[in-house]
Amino acid sequence: MAAPSSQPSLSVRGLRKAYKDVVAVDGVDLEVYAGECFGLLGPNGAGKTTTIEICEGLLPPDSGTVELFGLTWNAHAPALRQRLGVQLQETQLSEKQTVEETIHMFRSFYRSGLAPAEVIAMVQLREKRAARVGNLSGGQRQRLAVACALVGDPDLLFFDEPTTGLDPQARRQLWDLIEQLKTAGRTIILTTHYMDEAEKLCGRIAIMDYGRVIAQGTPRELIASIGVEHMVEFAVGNGAPRPGLDELERLDGVKAARLEDGTYQLQAAELHTAVPALLAELDRRGVSVTELRTHSATLEDVFVTLTGRHLRDE
Repeated sequence: MAAPSSQPSLSVRGLRKAYKDVVAVDGVDLEVYAGECFGLLGPNGAGKTTTIEICEGLLPPDSGTVELFGLTWNAHAPALRQRLGVQLQETQLSEKQTVEETIHMFRSFYRSGLAPAEVIAMVQLREKRAARVGNLSGGQRQRLAVACALVGDPDLLFFDEPTTGLDPQARRQLWDLIEQLKTAGRTIILTTHYMDEAEKLCGRIAIMDYGRVIAQGTPRELIASIGVEHMVEFAVGNGAPRPGLDELERLDGVKAARLEDGTYQLQAAELHTAVPALLAELDRRGVSVTELRTHSATLEDVFVTLTGRHLRDE
């Protein structure tokens, strides 16, 4: 495993990939440095998986460049395959092989790497080492897929939506494993359409939508970029007069307002100013509030501000 460096482990410039009916990747620029966990965040169809598959050497780009450790797939494919670990969005493994047999098979693909028993222990599958893959739960299969990516002791790990479809407990277990890999100093590129996952695991994040990177930075930087610290959500009783969005946006401390599925959402720069102003205005109008809640701004709020909608999973 390579030591941290100021040189990028992955450099992507002007990446583009189009299919007959859609432009999947439209001019993407990215840099990922050694020792960081970098998140590629966006809804299904945003272009995340296509971008990652090009970086992994699985797809050719229409245009643009990809360099890993200063090397390219055209000139250095065999060397790069020895330095990468890949967990695909859907990993198809032999149902009849055991966990141990599967790890031994993947270890044989690399000139050097980790002992299979060590990797099985890392992903907490020791008690399942003799179990057939077909008998594993969804969470156990995902941990096995991560083990297959780790067994070559890679310099760079690609995790493509590793927790999609998992129950909350299995998802949390995989988060814990990724945290351990981060602590060990491994470089990780993680794609996800879960905002909370990216916010928890990634030091830097690029948000993609419709094939483009629409924002990039640390979670704190991205949240700060929308210029609000808090969100206020409220609902009014049935039949109550509804305040206009323009009127709400004129309240002290309120930057923007929107109405979605019967719930008002206000972006508030100053919570201590916005909430009293809101309650006073609603009281003046004789409007009863049935729900009122506040929370600190999150990456979900960044996405809504940038795109006008919530992160979708279509």
